Amino acid sequence: MGYFIHTMPNTPKSWAMLHCKCPRCRRGDMFKGGVYRFGSNKILDRCPHCNLYYEIEPGYFYAAMYVSYALNVAEAVTIALLTFIITQNKTSPWLYLSTIIIGCIVLSPINFRYSRVMLLYWLSPKIHYQAQLDTDDQAGNV
Repeated sequence: MGYFIHTMPNTPKSWAMLHCKCPRCRRGDMFKGGVYRFGSNKILDRCPHCNLYYEIEPGYFYAAMYVSYALNVAEAVTIALLTFIITQNKTSPWLYLSTIIIGCIVLSPINFRYSRVMLLYWLSPKIHYQAQLDTDDQAGNV
């Protein structure tokens, strides 16, 4: 049975990112609690599976603000285009302003999570996927 554990296919990167899993082992959770739970949308200090310390250096996640800003801009443009397609309104700036503000507020917990996920997966040269840690058995302190 141990043979099958180590020969399982690697966890796809897109699946691991979508489910906010550790970028090194793709097994451990990065966040505690659900996306829309009050007080529990917090990033863990370490991966519970491979013990990776997520905040590589002090203040590392300040860079996630730039990723979050890019996500907000893309969401605002998308919301404005969808509002125009649905309503065909060309005269009321308040309609667009209110839908963009409400949309960005509703999507802010998702931005919080995925800005950090994108930062760790795509913009961190120090963190690489290690397939030997991508197993169901607990890797321990590596």
